[in-house]
Amino acid sequence: MTAFSKADILLPKDADMEKWAVVACDQYTSEPEYWAETDRIAGDAPSALRLILPEVYLEDEDVTDRIEAIHRDMEKYLADGVFREYRDAFIYIERVQSDGLVRAGLVGKIDLEKYDYRKGSKSQVRATEATVVERIPPRVRIRTGAPVELPHIMILIDDTDRTVIEPLTAAKDSFEPLYSFPLMQGGGSIKGWLVDGKAAEGVTAALEALGDIGAFNRKYGLNEESPLVYAMGDGNHSLATAKEFYERLKAANPGKDLSEHPARYALVEIVNLHSEALRFEAIHRIVTGVDVKALMAHLTDLLELSDAPAEQSFTVVGDGERRRVYVHKPLSKLSVGSLQAALDQLLPGLGGKVDYIHGEDVIERLSKPEDAVGFLLPDMGKEELFPTVIVDGALPRKTFSMGHAADKRYYVEARKIEE
Repeated sequence: MTAFSKADILLPKDADMEKWAVVACDQYTSEPEYWAETDRIAGDAPSALRLILPEVYLEDEDVTDRIEAIHRDMEKYLADGVFREYRDAFIYIERVQSDGLVRAGLVGKIDLEKYDYRKGSKSQVRATEATVVERIPPRVRIRTGAPVELPHIMILIDDTDRTVIEPLTAAKDSFEPLYSFPLMQGGGSIKGWLVDGKAAEGVTAALEALGDIGAFNRKYGLNEESPLVYAMGDGNHSLATAKEFYERLKAANPGKDLSEHPARYALVEIVNLHSEALRFEAIHRIVTGVDVKALMAHLTDLLELSDAPAEQSFTVVGDGERRRVYVHKPLSKLSVGSLQAALDQLLPGLGGKVDYIHGEDVIERLSKPEDAVGFLLPDMGKEELFPTVIVDGALPRKTFSMGHAADKRYYVEARKIEE
């Protein structure tokens, strides 16, 4: 049985949708002004902003108060009838990105029993990058006591023959339209349709075919016992948090049948890896609060950096200048992995904080202070994703991003996670 299925999906009934939908909480973590403007736009209207915790605030002293306010607002929205529930549904969506390209996707639920984020996992649903387990407990605090979830999770399918989502594109005019609106702060726009019963059956059949072990092994030239059908695209730590919460729920209720408990599942969007709108881009690094000369000296020694060409490289940004350096002593198969491993090794002793940035312009701006340095990394070809994860396991954390921050998932749909 495939891990992705129809869900009971909540949508706001009468909300101003442009104020309702906000970008994924793990974006603009170095730009509090973005979230301040989002707060201004949302105002007192019903908004997903009141139901999530932007990670820019995750380490603030008032984080406990923020989490309690989120839970109160969730309860209030449910009590006030803000939502309408679509039972046993798929929602087909078309997102017009900031570059004008249309990214088609399908919202439903993923079975957490068929997901394992550990490196080397053979589950149907797998992480594509290393999961930082230390990032999970603060997020579990948000999910604990929350009656609903809002996903920014995007999961990829390697559907070369375009059998799952693309038939919905062709049939959308026969579906019930649910919403169509512009997204705030340069996020493009989005439309959603309720998938009818016959089309939903076609989706499930096509996904089952993708999970056929014989076809899977022929496609990748392997002899695996279990297929990788769903590979994490965005929101890896959010899905890992849902998994951890569910495992804790099981541990706290030994002997209880939780097979139908709503927390067994997480609401997600699936997207075909082969969508023309889906472009893999590197996630760059910015290190702040550090002695830049000392850091670069240690990096040079550890990775044997030089100007002589080698297979791996990255660009150092600081003092208004850029310098491409080559790695002659790699610590990983990828440039990003070598740099990340070196930073993980060096920063505990040197001090400083690393952040993960989408967009070269932001790196340029944030690397201007004398105690900051940026690292621009090369892009990864998306066709490498499934074969690499199947053979080597999860990639180093924050290896790639699918598009710019403004093109990330916006919170629109929600789902109840309490019985």
